[in-house]
Amino acid sequence: MTYPIDPESPKLPARAPMRRWIKALLFVSLALNLAVAGLAVGAVLRHGSMKEQRPLRVDQMGGPYTSALSREDRRAIWRELRRMQGEGRPDRAQIRADFDTVVQALRADPFDPAQVRAIMDRQFAAGIARQETGQSLLLARIETMTQAERAAFADRLAERLDRSRDQRPKDRTDAAE
Repeated sequence: MTYPIDPESPKLPARAPMRRWIKALLFVSLALNLAVAGLAVGAVLRHGSMKEQRPLRVDQMGGPYTSALSREDRRAIWRELRRMQGEGRPDRAQIRADFDTVVQALRADPFDPAQVRAIMDRQFAAGIARQETGQSLLLARIETMTQAERAAFADRLAERLDRSRDQRPKDRTDAAE
């Protein structure tokens, strides 16, 4: 169906033709965008994700062990860790105050590296002490397990390790096989 044109209606202005250089510019822009996207996808496919290449953080090392524990064992270790760490452990307000002091020291002129080092040393020492306590509690818990409990723990640990290996992207050498 077509609509009749009313000769009395105002005419719309004629659209100016697109200049040739604008078309070329749009084409080049699209080509560059596609090239960049292609390079990014190609890099991920060829080299795998960056997550796979990052080294494991120290605080992640105990993850498979603790997740393989039974719920009762995890709770017992957590309760004991909290009890042992409760004495002399800084509270949240003290931890926040230390970070605020570091921020102020970083902005200070002149900069006092000894002040920042002292706070960081204290923070890292507290973290290491907590990690060592957790490791000791874990080992003590494993030592009290029966042979059957240790075997079940080993099975759960192997399952978690296999699951984490299955979730990683395949290596290029694996893909070729």
